Amino acid sequence: MDAIINIGIIAHADAGKTTLTEQLLFEAGELRAPGSVDSRTTQTDWLDIERQRGISVKASSSRLFWKDCQINLIDTPGHVDFAGEVQRSLSMLDAAVLVISAAEGIQGQTEVLWEALEKLEIPALLFINKIDRLGAEPSELLDELSARFSPNLAVMESWEGEGSRECRVACLDPGQGPLNERLTELAVDSDPEAQEYFLNDRPVPEAVLMRALRDCIASRRAFPVYLGAAALGVGIKELLDGIMLLPKAPRREDLPLSGLVYKVEHDKAMGKAAHVRLFSGAISNREPVPVRGREKTEKVSQIRRVLGQRTVDMGRLTAGDIGVLYGLSDIRVGDVLGEQALSREADIAAPLLKAQVFPKNPQRLTSLVAALRELTEEDPLLDMEWEPEERELYIKITGMIQLEVIGAFLKDRFGLEAEFASPSVIYKETPSKPGAGIENYTWPKPCWACIEFQIEPMERGFGFEFTSAVGDRVILSRYQAHIAQALPGALKQGLYGWEVTDLRITLTGGSHHLIHTHPLDFFTATPMALMNGLENTGSTLLEPMVTMRFSAEEQHAGGLIHDIVEMRGSFESPVIHKGRLTMEARVPVATSLDYPVRFGSLTGGRGVITSRFSGYEPCPLELGRTTKRRGIDPRDRARWILHSRSAL
Repeated sequence: MDAIINIGIIAHADAGKTTLTEQLLFEAGELRAPGSVDSRTTQTDWLDIERQRGISVKASSSRLFWKDCQINLIDTPGHVDFAGEVQRSLSMLDAAVLVISAAEGIQGQTEVLWEALEKLEIPALLFINKIDRLGAEPSELLDELSARFSPNLAVMESWEGEGSRECRVACLDPGQGPLNERLTELAVDSDPEAQEYFLNDRPVPEAVLMRALRDCIASRRAFPVYLGAAALGVGIKELLDGIMLLPKAPRREDLPLSGLVYKVEHDKAMGKAAHVRLFSGAISNREPVPVRGREKTEKVSQIRRVLGQRTVDMGRLTAGDIGVLYGLSDIRVGDVLGEQALSREADIAAPLLKAQVFPKNPQRLTSLVAALRELTEEDPLLDMEWEPEERELYIKITGMIQLEVIGAFLKDRFGLEAEFASPSVIYKETPSKPGAGIENYTWPKPCWACIEFQIEPMERGFGFEFTSAVGDRVILSRYQAHIAQALPGALKQGLYGWEVTDLRITLTGGSHHLIHTHPLDFFTATPMALMNGLENTGSTLLEPMVTMRFSAEEQHAGGLIHDIVEMRGSFESPVIHKGRLTMEARVPVATSLDYPVRFGSLTGGRGVITSRFSGYEPCPLELGRTTKRRGIDPRDRARWILHSRSAL
């Protein structure tokens, strides 16, 4: 049985991921000629919007074979607006190739991706691309990577002709030179056989060195680095050999079924297409597939492999491999097939803007709602909100390019022309102090749902946690489950109309009635108890922040610091090197949305700016903004009860 490895090609925008993917496919014999982003002939960027703009907006899969190993390649978008595609892909990878441009260096998104790989413990190797570009400084970049990412970089290649277009990449012999010394250190550190050779003052055999290297890569104690120029086909064969060092997927077909749905698409002819990574077991055509947490079991009508724009029939999906299942109409991103799969979550995508959507033809509003609901199934971060009473439609986005792409999807796929209001920043809120929330819903009968909450504010980034301190005799466990189900929806809108976060809610008391309690009563009472509690705790407004990294000529230090202060930001002292300053600042999203344009004007277009989301922080109410409440407010008790009982 051939080995399988599922690799993600990840990077910041314009690092050359798609070009690298094409060259890997060509070198392995999967393509007659490598496609080009500029000529719009790449296999993985095949959507019209991708070819028009020259960027990836969807994660795309392809396959190649190298040295008796099947490599499933996932080419992911680099632009931060489409980080949700990367986030969903990370959940199913065996390893990753992190691509860094030698010309642009470490970008904000590069740091985000590295931290995600670290959090998820995904083995990785680095490919420094574009070493042929004028001004590229691979040596300086390697020093910076070692200082900011990891000192355990194992440089697997040397290069000649630095700074010219004639670059040659040669793989270093593991048995010679500095790499041998580093590998010996790694081997002696972890391998008993290597320790024996070392203690007896004998050279460690190459086979032992490479075994130690593989072990260290798998445990993220070493990160191979390759250098090349993908557009010229330089360093591609060496990179493929390097991928062979990465850990392969376990082939556990004899174990119970376990798989993860990491992506959902819609096929006009076949319906929902569920992209699945199978960790154990196997699935065949026309077999029923159990979905964890669902009573209904559906049969797979067909299994296909996606290769760019093409699909080929598989008939059977086995452990370690990826494929697309059709026929599962209720399937969603993140669903687990069979038993619990490898659980990975990395929050690298943060929609910070919210936009209202209008159909150009008002008569097609219902069609627009249906279309955006379908797009939200594919990208849950859109989090479409439809308020039928106000007939208002909203989506969450990461940036303006994403908004353009959504508009193109609506037109191309659904024949709908949409307009978008100017996006507004998404604030959040959190309890200001501990407090209690109480609701006694016992009238008008028949009903009975009494709830007592203790609400506590928690540290930034905590999210939300619900716990119960009462037993089954106080409130039946099934009603407690209803409370737990109702709270996430109730927390969508707090006192200021924003999502409430960073809090713990503990059920401390209440009651049910053996006769009068209706199964839906606790769904009605929970939002009322929550809002009562928030009125007692008060709310603190939270605003999203970004960390910006600036590089500019030293003379612009004063103007830059002035701008940061004006944006209500905080900053670290600038570092001056060879007449250029480098500095970082943390600023609110609301005040810095247009700053890249202002920064370009300040530096005459010679400055470099990168940014990354860096969490939420308290914001004075007068400097932030509230938003109107959508739907019925649970504090309007009479209307809320009528609404909950469908009596309005």
